[in-house]
Parts: sequence; structure tokens; C-alpha cells
Amino acid sequence: MTLTSHGTARGPATGRLDLDPDRVGRDLVSLVLTVVELLRQLMERQALRRCDHDDLTDEQVERIGTTLMLLDQRMDELCAEHGLTRDELNLDLGPLGTLLAR
Repeated sequence: MTLTSHGTARGPATGRLDLDPDRVGRDLVSLVLTVVELLRQLMERQALRRCDHDDLTDEQVERIGTTLMLLDQRMDELCAEHGLTRDELNLDLGPLGTLLAR
């Protein structure tokens, strides 16, 4: 049985894990980048909440904005480097919807 990046299983019904060596590395990178993207989005939402509540100075807002922009650019670079798109990182959780915000 092989688990694909889309959360589906394929392979014999024997219960054995049939790993494709060519896909293992890409799937691992995809999983790591999914976690990083989730954390990036959570940090962005928290920063927006703090900005909305006027908890930050203008300098802090500028620094956070620059940092989040650079993180977003780096995610694009990492995805391109590994042949992935942001949509491929968004896991389908079935009835719960998708993991990442669009």
C-alpha cells in the first residue's frame, strides 16, 4: 500500500507498505513544506490580529510585514525548487475541508 500526497492508498491489500523510492523524498518534502506553510499562515493571522488591536508600534508592524513577505517569497522558492505548488501542499481533510487557507 502506498500513501500518496493526496491521502489515498494504493497497492496490494496485504497490508504491506509499498514505497516508491523515487516518490519518498518528494512526499517527505511536501509534508515538511505543508507544516511550514501552516505555521506561516498561523503567524500571519496572529500578526494581523495584533495589528488590528493596536498592540504594535509602526516599526514593529513594518518589520513583521517585511518578515512575512520574505517568508512567503521563500515558500514560493522552496516549492519551485522541489517541483511543488502551494495547492499540492493543501491536504484534503475530507468532511473538514482543506488544511490550509486559500
